[in-house]
Parts: sequence; C-alpha cells; structure tokens
Amino acid sequence: MKILITGGCGFIGSHIVDACVAHGHDVAVIDNLSTGSIDNLNGKARFYELDICGDLDPVFSKEKFDLIDHHAAQINVRTSVDEPLFDAEVNVLGTLNLLEAAVRHGVKRFVYASSGGAVYGEPSHYPINETAPLDPLSPYGVSKVAAEVYIRMYGRLRGLEHVVLRYSNVYGPRQISKSEAGVISIFTDCILNGTECVVYGGGDQTRDYVYVADVVDANLIAMDCASNTFNVGTGSETSVNDLIDIFSVIIGNEVKHRHVDPRAGEVDRNVLDCGRLLSQTHWRPRMNIKDGILKTFEHYKKISRS
Repeated sequence: MKILITGGCGFIGSHIVDACVAHGHDVAVIDNLSTGSIDNLNGKARFYELDICGDLDPVFSKEKFDLIDHHAAQINVRTSVDEPLFDAEVNVLGTLNLLEAAVRHGVKRFVYASSGGAVYGEPSHYPINETAPLDPLSPYGVSKVAAEVYIRMYGRLRGLEHVVLRYSNVYGPRQISKSEAGVISIFTDCILNGTECVVYGGGDQTRDYVYVADVVDANLIAMDCASNTFNVGTGSETSVNDLIDIFSVIIGNEVKHRHVDPRAGEVDRNVLDCGRLLSQTHWRPRMNIKDGILKTFEHYKKISRS
C-alpha cells in the first residue's frame, strides 16, 4: 500500500513508519517538526515538512495514498488548558483538513490515534471498555472526542473506512522526556543524569503502560481490519511507586526521588479493557512492564554514552 503517516518523525509515528517500511509498504511522512525529530525519520520514507492545517492538496495529488495513519497532534494536556483554541485548531481542524483531503483524493482508509486516558475522564467502572461514556476533563480530551466523531461521520456519509485506536500510556525508545505523559522517559532521564525523580502526591495513582512495539502491532492490524474503535493497552495497572521500585531493581539502588503536591485535575486511575481488539483481531500486548522499562532504559543509557 501507499501509506501517509502524519507525525511520522515523532515518538509513536516514527516506529510505525519503520514497521510499514519493513513490511514493504510505500511510505510518506508529513511532520512540521514542532515536537518530532528528523533524526527519527526512516531513510526509505519520503518526507514532507508540512503542517496538517495547511494546504495538503499538492502532496495528496502527487502521492495518491491508499491509507492515512494520523498521529500528528497537540498532545500536551496543560497546553490545551492554557491554549484551547490552538489545541482545537491542530487536533480538530487539522484532522478535518486531512479527512477532506482524503475524500477529495480517493483515500480508502483512515487510522486515527486517540487517547484512552483523555476521552473517558473518570469512569465509574474499571477496566474501561469502549462503551464507557466519553466525558473528557480537558480541552485535549474534548478535541480527541470531536475528531473521533468527525471520523465516524466521514465513514457514514463518505464511505471512508476507519479505525480509531484509543491508546493508554505508551512508552519506549524515542519518547521525549519533556512529554507530560512520558513518566518512564522522564524518570529514565533523571536517573541517567543523577537528579531526583519527582513523584506527584503519594505515588499511588495508576496507569496502563503499553510498550510502543505493541502499539505498532495494533496499527498494522488497523490497516486491514473492519472499521471500529479499539482500546490499546495492557489491562494492567502500574502505580508511580511501582515504577520507582522497578527502576530501583534495574540500577541496583533505590532511585532518588521526592514527593510533591499532587497536580490538580490528575486522574487517579486509568486502565483499559482491550477485549474488543483481542476478540476481533487476536492482537495482544507482548511486552510486560518490567522488561519494557529495562529495554527502554538500556536504549537511553546507550545513547547517553555515545
């Protein structure tokens, strides 16, 4: 297939580019490099330094894509609170701009990276399945829900095949430590630089951490399965204190850390039920949290020495 991956120089997107190239697909990347790095770009992918809110017709006319895998986004929750118009411009209008270009140029399928943490808010039952109410607590979550609704509408009205993937907390190599959701990369950076890890509140808050390679597998499946919305996680909860313990085992000493006041609006729990994806596609996460953190830590340790 001829595939466009937006945000293909970013953390998750670049891994998807690598996998698509390895599977023999013809891949192009659109990225404005606001958060992505050209160093992540696969040399066999064609690159267009563009903003998804800009004029996409020249690229779409030239390339004639079969599929779009959309990962370009404004992903910072705090930025969305401070700048909701900017957040909506990128995540809603940017997605809508891509959808319009897709329809105009005969793209058959649209895969969308959504957020299993932001769209559900604080549900009444855990683990969270795809039928849980969508009740976002931030403009970022609202923008992700709005984009999902537009995508499903284009499926109904324009016949665009589509798969929405709601990620839990993704981690792994290439994740930038400045990302607020990237606590594993943040802790790795602190440990390698000999600084204290900061734990907000008591550290009992939990997340569902899924390794980036497992997310890549879900995207490859989404390129060829029936249109649907799927959670992508592990179904297991890991607390921040658990992360400290895992890192302590890896380095052979207790990780230096300190507790500070909790962040306002932070969700206490998040864990996803991924039964729909398992039952319909046989996808399942292969990496456990301890091995994934070790693999991630060794990656950054190697880089820091080079």
